[in-house]
Amino acid sequence: MGMLNVEEGPVGRPATPPPWTAPSEIERRLYEAKTRGDWPAFFDVLAGTNLFLAVSRRQADSAPDAVFFTPYWNPQTNTQCLAVFTEGMLPVPVPDPVFVSRSLEWYGRAWQDADPPFLAVNPGSPCEAFLPTTPAHRAVWRQHHERARNARSADSACGQSHAHGTLRALHVGGPLHGPVAHGLACGALLFVKNGELWNSMAYHGTGYHHERHRLAEFWGVTSREEWSRSQEQLLNADMVSDVWQFVLGVRHALARDFAGAVTVEHWRESAERVLRRRIEEAGEARITPEGVTQGRTVSAAEAESQVAGVRRMIGRIARYEARFRADGLLPEGSFIRTTEAWDYGRASGMARWGLGARFCTLEEAEQAVLRAGRAAQSAYRSWEDFSAGFTLGRCLHFDEEEFGSWYQEMVDAHRLLTTDPASPWLNIPWK
Repeated sequence: MGMLNVEEGPVGRPATPPPWTAPSEIERRLYEAKTRGDWPAFFDVLAGTNLFLAVSRRQADSAPDAVFFTPYWNPQTNTQCLAVFTEGMLPVPVPDPVFVSRSLEWYGRAWQDADPPFLAVNPGSPCEAFLPTTPAHRAVWRQHHERARNARSADSACGQSHAHGTLRALHVGGPLHGPVAHGLACGALLFVKNGELWNSMAYHGTGYHHERHRLAEFWGVTSREEWSRSQEQLLNADMVSDVWQFVLGVRHALARDFAGAVTVEHWRESAERVLRRRIEEAGEARITPEGVTQGRTVSAAEAESQVAGVRRMIGRIARYEARFRADGLLPEGSFIRTTEAWDYGRASGMARWGLGARFCTLEEAEQAVLRAGRAAQSAYRSWEDFSAGFTLGRCLHFDEEEFGSWYQEMVDAHRLLTTDPASPWLNIPWK
């Protein structure tokens, strides 16, 4: 087998492959570029995606800042090679090994003279290629990396090399229909926002270390026990604010009782009456199985503070809903009944994040995804209804009525998921 020069392609099988359904867009583009012998295009694709490397769990845990190379003997090149994989080619997650991800440019910088003479990309697949690792070849990798970086409009804030706000799916290896797909699609707003594969049940995310970092930084989750506790809270909608649910529940009851629209002032007055009655009842003694229990007395100042807070919350929700209607997230004349979607959508994500961090098994993650889907179906009437509830929860949690990125990211994801022909929301019935 002859060595190809830098301007030609890497070593690989003859470009006469049979028809092949690639797992994702990345592998499809690699396959097509290889088939037509367009190696610059092949490198452009590689430079714009994550390349995953298998590492022993023990090494990954003991030295999280290091990356260990474990070469293998490849009979095609008759040399040692280091195998890396694009995300659509990753195997089902198991406890050991784990996968870490790096860019093509990183491999170009990290490579040393004693390392293998070839980087094997997706070995054994129709889109495989064996990249020579001489200094001249690695310089070409870095050139393509610069081109890919300049082409991206913005760097990912969640570790993804892919552009945010894109609908990406696995066409092989990920469910596209059925109950599991429905549960996965409940997390689609977040996964579209992050540019992640919406239906990757066998989830590696952006690699073992990143998934652990994500859970530790944003959720305070650093163990299986903490993951399990957070997962259950989300599945039971226990993280959603009681104040949000209270004021939305009052309006829903009014709309049901009066069979019509509820004005903001009527809503405020009714919520205040209900709240004051609850505060009074909370201070009364109660008979329990343990005997007579004295309730908690709320001071007049605290009561007034709670009432004022509820009235302000009603104003915030009313203004968000008005903006939702203007931007097409909420039909005219309709309103949001509950923000439980904020927890159920994150529960769908938490199941996969826990799997990527190896805090749970694939079976446990799948069961959590199924539960998230069933809970969402019980609370909402449609994907659009669910989306409005999720977006309101996210905005009340983060946005502070700035209508900034916390809001706009959901508007963009909602529009994509309700219009793109490939969207799960257009291909999976709500019930």
